[in-house]
Parts: sequence; structure tokens; C-alpha cells
Amino acid sequence: MTENQLRQKVADTINAWVGATMGSAKHLDILEVYNNYRPLARGYKVQVKDAYCATTVSAAYIRAGIAKYTGTECGVEKYTLVAKAKGIWVENDAHTPKIGDACVYDWQDNGKGDCTGAGDHIGIVTKVSAGSFVVTEGNMSGGKVGTRTMAINGRYIRGFICPDFAAIAKKLGGTNTGTTGTSSAVQGTAHTVAAGDTLGKIAARYGTTVDALAAINGIRNKNLIRVGQVIYLTEAAAAVAKLAKLGVINSPDYWQRAAASGKVKYLDRLLIQAAEKITKAGIRTDAPEEGVAALVAAGVVNTPDYWLANYRTFPSLDALLCALGGAVK
Repeated sequence: MTENQLRQKVADTINAWVGATMGSAKHLDILEVYNNYRPLARGYKVQVKDAYCATTVSAAYIRAGIAKYTGTECGVEKYTLVAKAKGIWVENDAHTPKIGDACVYDWQDNGKGDCTGAGDHIGIVTKVSAGSFVVTEGNMSGGKVGTRTMAINGRYIRGFICPDFAAIAKKLGGTNTGTTGTSSAVQGTAHTVAAGDTLGKIAARYGTTVDALAAINGIRNKNLIRVGQVIYLTEAAAAVAKLAKLGVINSPDYWQRAAASGKVKYLDRLLIQAAEKITKAGIRTDAPEEGVAALVAAGVVNTPDYWLANYRTFPSLDALLCALGGAVK
């Protein structure tokens, strides 16, 4: 993945949340991504009622797979301190940012000279034009995720968080962490096709077969794959990708890793069988018990006692059961 592809990945990630309002499915997805990341900044789990602009920025970097290099925070001023410690803070209102950088605001800026006040708000730059740039922000007026157009060196700019995307892309170059569309190529579960790849080479690299990869990914012509295409290595990974594309699952990276980890017995089968039945997203059930009942009725689950006894043992498993149950109704 190139630097520009990685920058665009961050922009696409946060832009997917545009339109979120407090308590909406997109807002809950942001909180799920942030709260499930470790280490959790200052050990604080963000609540639905909390301001969430910094949380949204952090969640975008987390989902893009670069939080290790950007740091995470749920407080704006705290985030500037994290950025300064990492050497990625730009103390210059007149700086021209790039896509993927974060813009920090100070609403007390009087517009004269370089603003050095405390940060009040933050968002990610998602478009840059001559003399201006667009920022996508969480917790805008009304508690929504939306966009704002700013002039270069405009009033209220406090400074910028500017991760070294070139260096990050280089470090990620030897791993399978790129994404295409809504599906993430999480290491060990998927592979993003690069120039020179064939299905045979990919199969050999991961110890599987061409036939298996073709079946998992619905590939009819085994000699035809394209650069940037995501090849899922397991049925569970492909199932998660399908559910994410349908809008049933909002955190595909998380559930691909969870299924691959083996920490939840039968999770892979649950996801595979759910993906076979579900054709569109639905309204989540109010409780996991209702979700399990719906999954049983649809023939997805035949061991309800197991899920009812264990949904509290893994983070967000209860929410997954509610989402899947609502979709099979």
C-alpha cells in the first residue's frame, strides 16, 4: 500500500461515519472500535453521552490499522500532547495539511497571529484543494458526524496532527493489512493482491489450495485476479466481509480477528451460517436473548444454550448476536 492509498484509507474510514448521530448505529460503531482497542487511552471507556470528536479521529486511525503510530485519545487537548510526544504535531496555523492528517481547533482563537490556545475540537482532513481543505469531524453541532471546509491559515486552527504516512506505509508494506472497499485484509485472514500475484502464489504462501481460495471467494476464473482485490483465506473471513458489506457488521476487522483467534468457540461457524442466511441488514434486537431466539428460528443456531451462557464472555459478542438476530428476522 502506498502513502496516498493509506491516507485515502483513513479518509474513507471516517467518511463512512458521516451522518452518524449520538446513539445511532454508526455512532455505536465508532465507540465499539475505540473502546475495544488496547491500550485504552487513560483507561477510560467512552460513553454514548460523551463528546466524541477525538474518539472519532482515534477510531478512524484504529480501523485503518495505524493507531500504533498515531496514538489514540478521547480528549482533544490530550491528543495534542500525544502527538507532540510522538513528534507528529505541527505548530503552524498556516500549514497546508494532507489527506489523513488531523486538524485541531481552538474556538477562542481571535484570528490574530499563531493560535496557541487549548484544543477544543478535532477532525480528519479528507480533501485538499487550492487554498482550502475539507475536514470530517465527529460531534459537530447536534452531536453528528459531518464535514467542514476550512481556508488555509483560517481562524480557529490550533494546529495539525501529521502522522508520517510514508514511513507507516513502508512499515506496513510487508504485511497484509491493506483494505479495499468495506473489507479489511487482516493479517492471517486475507491477502490484498499485489502486482505479480497469482492465485497459485497466494495459495502457496498461506499453505492452502487454489481450489479452496476460489471457493471461499467465489472466483470462477482462477487465472483472473486483479491488483487491489482482497482474497479471503478462510470461510469466516469471507462471511464477515459479506456481513459488513450488507451493513450487518460495523467492525469487520474486529470480528475477523476474533474468529481467527479461536477465543470464542463456534464463532466462525456462527458467522458462516449467518452469512449464508442473511441477505440484508435489519433492526438489531433489543437483547441478545432475542437475537439468539431469532437465529434459532432461522436455523442459524442449534445450540442456543451455549450462546446464552457465553455472550458476556467476549467484548461486543452480545451486540453481534443482536445484529445477526435482527438481520435474520
